[in-house]
Amino acid sequence: MQSKRILSLFCCLIIGLAALLGGCEKLKTAKPIIPLKEYEKLLVGNINADYVGNTNCLAACHAHDQIRKDFEASTMGAQLSTKAGMPVVDCESCHGPGSLAIEGITPEKVEADRLQNIKTECNHDTLINLNTLPAGAKSLICLKCHTANATFNIHNWNAGEHALNDVSCSDCHPVHIGIDLITAPRDVKTMCFKCHQEIKAEFSLPSRHPVLENKMFCNDCHEAHGSSSEENLLRRSTIFETCTRCHMEKGGPFIFEHADVNDNCMNCHSNHGAVNNNLLKVRDPFLCLQCHMGHSINQWTGGPSTRDQKRAYYTRCTDCHSEVHGSDTPSVSGKGGLTQ
Repeated sequence: MQSKRILSLFCCLIIGLAALLGGCEKLKTAKPIIPLKEYEKLLVGNINADYVGNTNCLAACHAHDQIRKDFEASTMGAQLSTKAGMPVVDCESCHGPGSLAIEGITPEKVEADRLQNIKTECNHDTLINLNTLPAGAKSLICLKCHTANATFNIHNWNAGEHALNDVSCSDCHPVHIGIDLITAPRDVKTMCFKCHQEIKAEFSLPSRHPVLENKMFCNDCHEAHGSSSEENLLRRSTIFETCTRCHMEKGGPFIFEHADVNDNCMNCHSNHGAVNNNLLKVRDPFLCLQCHMGHSINQWTGGPSTRDQKRAYYTRCTDCHSEVHGSDTPSVSGKGGLTQ
């Protein structure tokens, strides 16, 4: 009887594990936003059209004259032209094959439009509509080429916070905006602040990193294209490693360290701005009292004996414990009080 119960329990356990594993498999299954075939059509363009090349695309379409000039003078257009010996990148690389778009546009039509002061335009409905593409699809158009380009740090892009929050490449790098497609360091903060309004406000606080003064930039600490760090797209694996790139004297190693505080600078400091000095989250001594017991100190009143001393309470821990991050010198007690 006992063996039958054990056998039935074992069978129930096996069935339960099978059901659990089956549920996990369903969780791991990809769930595309739209059917895969439709998604591919969005990226490929009109499958009934043929590639005709930039010359045929732009020869008659005077509405795109300025765009053509900007692209040909841009970093992408100059480096990836046929003369440079690199893979051809042209209008159709992003917009799809264009034979149907220029169908019916003849030299006669172009001349007639010119006489009426009309700019001849192609049929945009036959091309890929970039304005309606999901953010991930727009980025895939760029990644067709840039995944193999070692110049850009995008190997972590798909798992990065920007990609997961539907930010596409063209939100930060508008291809047709001008000659240089790479955002200048002094303009990075303006680009980032378009979305990160709360961080923009933090940089207006009394104690802050000098980003508004162009002495440092958002990408000094953050890697916008994706990062292997635990959070916030940091350029280094941890907050401590990121901060000590500039604040090397705070990194140690020290004989007497400040316990676990040195593992994460943000235990005590705000990262962008704060109302307290030195980007402290809470002013001294209240910051220290969150972890340490308070104590009073002896204060000398000027007399010759110990009776002329009185017990007083400190207002700033750092008046005595000045080496807050760590020290190689023992304190008076010999226990390393970070006093010097």
